[in-house]
Amino acid sequence: MLYQVEVGQLSIGEVVRSHQSIGDADAIALDDESHAYAVALVKGTWAAREGIDAYIADAAQNWRLERIAIVDRLVLRLGIYELLTPAATPPRVAIDEAIELARRYSGDEAARFVNGVLDGVFRRLKEEGKAIE
Repeated sequence: MLYQVEVGQLSIGEVVRSHQSIGDADAIALDDESHAYAVALVKGTWAAREGIDAYIADAAQNWRLERIAIVDRLVLRLGIYELLTPAATPPRVAIDEAIELARRYSGDEAARFVNGVLDGVFRRLKEEGKAIE
């Protein structure tokens, strides 16, 4: 959904309405609770992207945000949103999931990059008292 918003320049509402009706026919259909959770993550991530992007820019030294591959940037945004959202997903699980998404959709090098950035952001959030282990 985040990719459709970023690349397709669709609104969050358009993406949410069309999410269940497009995509891979072999994809696993989400139950209502899982779909609602995915929608909440997408809406929250998109709404908080400016603040999240500041964390990415700080942790991804020598990389301008717009130079980071779109999929990698979206995975980072989602992962950081989960780190910032209390009681959503345990931090280590959120980081592991983001690494796996990056590996699946971008490759091993992207997974290492995402791991490094998220690890740096997580350390900063702990120092700021905004994340717990």
